[in-house]
Amino acid sequence: MSRVLRAILVVCLLALAPGCTSDTPDPLVVLGPWTGKEGEAFEDALKKLDDGTGRTYTYEGTRSLRETLVSQLEADAPPDVAILNSIGELTEYARRGKLRPLAPETAERAYEPWAPTLLVDSRRRTYWVPLKVDLKSLVWSKEGTPSDDPEWCLGLASQATSGWPGTDWIEDILLHQAGPDRYTEWATGRLDWRDPAVERAWTTWARLLGDRSPASVERSLTTSYEGLPDSDGQPRGLLASPGFGCTHEHQSAFIRYVYAGDDVRVEPSARFLDGLPEYRDAYEVAGDMAAVFSDDPAAQELVERLSSPAGRERWRAEADPPVRPLFPDMAGLPPTASADPIEQEIDSLLTSRARTLCFDASDAMPPELRDVFYRAVLEFFGDPTAEHLDSLLRQLETVRVQVGENTGGDPSFLPPEDICESRGG
Repeated sequence: MSRVLRAILVVCLLALAPGCTSDTPDPLVVLGPWTGKEGEAFEDALKKLDDGTGRTYTYEGTRSLRETLVSQLEADAPPDVAILNSIGELTEYARRGKLRPLAPETAERAYEPWAPTLLVDSRRRTYWVPLKVDLKSLVWSKEGTPSDDPEWCLGLASQATSGWPGTDWIEDILLHQAGPDRYTEWATGRLDWRDPAVERAWTTWARLLGDRSPASVERSLTTSYEGLPDSDGQPRGLLASPGFGCTHEHQSAFIRYVYAGDDVRVEPSARFLDGLPEYRDAYEVAGDMAAVFSDDPAAQELVERLSSPAGRERWRAEADPPVRPLFPDMAGLPPTASADPIEQEIDSLLTSRARTLCFDASDAMPPELRDVFYRAVLEFFGDPTAEHLDSLLRQLETVRVQVGENTGGDPSFLPPEDICESRGG
């Protein structure tokens, strides 16, 4: 063996020996919900971060985010940063001491209603910051389709979270019928599920959907919210899926990736929901929030960079138009010149025309209650009778009380109590 090869072998063995360390720090691990083109765009943005420290970043994207994170926490091997869409889950992790409070410069970007503060150890703290947001109170339809008598599309299947498209309906209806204050009380566990406002939201949903045949009910229960796949295996949306024959779809802004290039229009949902005029400019929103699970200072720095104007611009530049991210505060970052009319309309609603923004109610609830809400929606859709609804609401109220008993009683910790932001006007 040559002298050079022996020297290389010695260096390699020393690097592996106990007590020896490499000058190259371990990659920071980021766990998130984006897969496909969304995940690729985010991963490309991560790769282009240059913080001068030589740190690299590994992104793990999964559709089973909660299950993956729970298993990692149980194994005492959490990611450095996780990106979650549930305030309820984030609150649970903060209560258990799994999250690290954000650095002050990042906490300044904890825009409401996506990132309310928590009272922890009798101090107000910020534990997460929104990276990407979505507008939910929207209705999609084909251009030229009359809107006076809509035939609603509905696909309720979504793997472990099947039912959430129905909870979005009920939440949006309650917001526009009962208003942001009552909505907040309900979403934060301070309103009985048997309250007339809650019951009315469920019955309004059933009435708007109209009578459905057993075959139609089964089709909606087993079809993905993305619709049926086309010949290439790509989702084509419910409006274009054979067998549905529908004209309108109630869905979040993210679904634009399915209808990219199609002759589709989008409009606010308020006028379809039998709500009150004074709540017409209220909108339900969702978001993907970054939280730090690691003591590594570089994890804090990463979240600060991702939430910065420069980080947003880099991410948006890497994304294809159909999956281009929306941000909670677009000041100084106007829509790109290539933004199509759909993107421009959604951006206008989110950033200037909406007078009240309320965070997704089910995503604000404790996970145990949220999951029961999902299942109740599936059951109610199959049997929307008054007797069945009464039974389901009683079950939900029992879970609400039990969850409150299990998590309450600690004066040093308080979960969010306000998940709506009024913008005046």
